[in-house]
Amino acid sequence: MGGELGSLVAAQLEAEPWVGALVGIDVDPPRRRLRKAEFHLLQPSQRERIVDVVTKFNPHVVINLSVWEPDARAGLNHARQFTADATTAVVGAAAECPALESMVVRSGIEVYGRARNTPTRPTERTPVDPTTEYGRMLANIERSAREVGTRVGLAVGKLRLAPVLGKHVPSPLGRLLRQPVVPFSALADAPFAVVQDHDAARAFVEAARLRLDEPVNVVAPGAITAVQAIVRGKRVPLPLFGPEWTIARQFSHLFGAPIPDHVVELMHRGRLADGSKARDVLGFAPQRTTPEVIDQLFAWPSVVRVGAIREVA
Repeated sequence: MGGELGSLVAAQLEAEPWVGALVGIDVDPPRRRLRKAEFHLLQPSQRERIVDVVTKFNPHVVINLSVWEPDARAGLNHARQFTADATTAVVGAAAECPALESMVVRSGIEVYGRARNTPTRPTERTPVDPTTEYGRMLANIERSAREVGTRVGLAVGKLRLAPVLGKHVPSPLGRLLRQPVVPFSALADAPFAVVQDHDAARAFVEAARLRLDEPVNVVAPGAITAVQAIVRGKRVPLPLFGPEWTIARQFSHLFGAPIPDHVVELMHRGRLADGSKARDVLGFAPQRTTPEVIDQLFAWPSVVRVGAIREVA
């Protein structure tokens, strides 16, 4: 509930007439004012306390957004550990709640990977075959939730989000595209899709309301390539071939925009998915198109450093 997406979901849930009490957990306080939600500041490693909070509340629905994308809020090793700890604690606690009817977990279209036999626009029926560390982290969340759901008889919804972008969303892809000079793959400028944070939050609210019990892709309409995004953002394109990406990743990291392997894969091979099922199952589809979300990304104000002014007597 402390991150941008979590606090957005909480704010939208507070406005729903079917929602009674609401409890959230995170390592940071909520990013927006919440009127009735109860918040607990806890670390992912505090498993016993998380289990205690969740089981005492005894919810009907659990929404697990505890996913640390590598190089978003934490480096790869910490992101992997935080996500694993939170998944173990939250999903394990859910299994102990007698009133629980449904669990909705955050996943991503990275779980489909980019194997040669993967369709250009994978559907929810496409086998999960992650080829990046982030994709494997998300697949582990899905597997843990599915195992608990099968064991205790819960509906388990899995929202496979396209890369989420928003004004306050920490995103390695967003940081990379906003750099003055942006690398792209000269050999394959493949298309990709994203989703706006508000649309992603709405999907979780609808999934919780409907007690979703299957995977659903949440992808903004349309697509864009890296070069098209760079041109729209009036950045300087830097064409790269395979070996040059190693050097580019090192320089980008020095300038505050680490490029994890799932973003490199996106820049090389694209990342699309069929999002048509969301409208049929959730009665909802993202409102902002991928080009519109990218345009908003470049419209965000940048940090401007102003030097000290010396007063003259």
